[in-house]
Amino acid sequence: MAKAETVAMILAGGQGSRLGVLTKKIAKPAVPFGSRYRIIDFPLSNCVNSGIERVGVLSQYMPLALNTYVGNGHPWDLDRNNCGAYILPPYQKSGSYDWYKGTANAIFQNMDFVDDFNPKYVLILSGDHIYKMNYAAMLKAHIENEADATLAVYEVPWEEASRFGILNTREDDSITEFVEKPAKPESNLASMGVYIFNWQVLRKALIEDENDPDSNNDFGKNIVPKLLNQGSKLFAYRFSGYWKDVGTIASLWETNMDILDKPEEINLVDRAWRIYSRNPIKPSHFIGPEAKVTDSAMTDGCRVYGTVAHSVLSDSVLIEKGAVVKDCVLLPGVVVKAGAHIERCIVDFGTVIGENVKAGANVDGEGPYTNHKICSEGIVVFERGLVIKDGAVIPGNSMVDSDLEVPEDQNVIASTFRV
Repeated sequence: MAKAETVAMILAGGQGSRLGVLTKKIAKPAVPFGSRYRIIDFPLSNCVNSGIERVGVLSQYMPLALNTYVGNGHPWDLDRNNCGAYILPPYQKSGSYDWYKGTANAIFQNMDFVDDFNPKYVLILSGDHIYKMNYAAMLKAHIENEADATLAVYEVPWEEASRFGILNTREDDSITEFVEKPAKPESNLASMGVYIFNWQVLRKALIEDENDPDSNNDFGKNIVPKLLNQGSKLFAYRFSGYWKDVGTIASLWETNMDILDKPEEINLVDRAWRIYSRNPIKPSHFIGPEAKVTDSAMTDGCRVYGTVAHSVLSDSVLIEKGAVVKDCVLLPGVVVKAGAHIERCIVDFGTVIGENVKAGANVDGEGPYTNHKICSEGIVVFERGLVIKDGAVIPGNSMVDSDLEVPEDQNVIASTFRV
């Protein structure tokens, strides 16, 4: 019964600037992942599998691709009467258009939407994490603890704790303090950005927060600390499964590789907890007679005539004869031409890697596209819709961005086109 009294709100409007050119045209939750999915598929599927059928998706930055992808929610069985998936852009009033100012303000602007369902509980989710989680179990704990709010937490390595919002708790997991990125953490319980609130408690807190001119309108910075200061009952809910924030190039690449290396942890073929997605209708994949494919994942429409090792290929990817693809993530429609050798590359929609191109961790040095601020571990990222010149050499830690002003003799981009 409690599940029927719950509305989920997925915060999916972030730009994801640390993903560089991958989010130039689309919001981070719409970025493809794991051969046949988008990042948003994980919280949506978790809701359906948990029996939570009223889901608001709060979009903002570059919303078209995300809105089109989610649509009416049919692939996730969220297209029913009186429930389903609802796209919620920033609220428009009196002729003005107000952008979401923060995570709390995003929910504040949609209080009428939540009120229409008259729920007892509201589940707040991030749209950019890869994990499988039973929210119903968390809701059960929330009710049993008679909590005002419950925050999902994940034990992170102590040496990484200062990178997260950290919760300090008592023995019964009631929360005593929330500290954002502490220099000397007293706990390694990191907030996952998954919250359950009693709606009336949250509703009051959102109104007070909106009326505070000094607020950042953020759950972690403002709402949670204020509730603690007011004496509300907040509890931590410990999650022990696979969970990754894919907010950086390195973490996005590593999480894709985990599909191949840790199938027992991130099991995407588990029929008991399916991850649903909206997939294009394509012919089945084809592997040529001289092709060599090892330890890789691919989906419909792929054609492989060359060598693919330890890589993740999305739909409609073409690997020509003589090409070598190793430790790569190729998004839909990518073409790797004959003789090219790419390693640790993330290649965005439709980009064509020219003949005999060498790129990635197998190439040392630096070049005009080197970007150590965003790219690390030898990873190269290619913007969508590029044609890379035949014979181009691109060192690791590069981001090939068509907006960069590059000397003509060092430019690796032959042309660009819309995808």
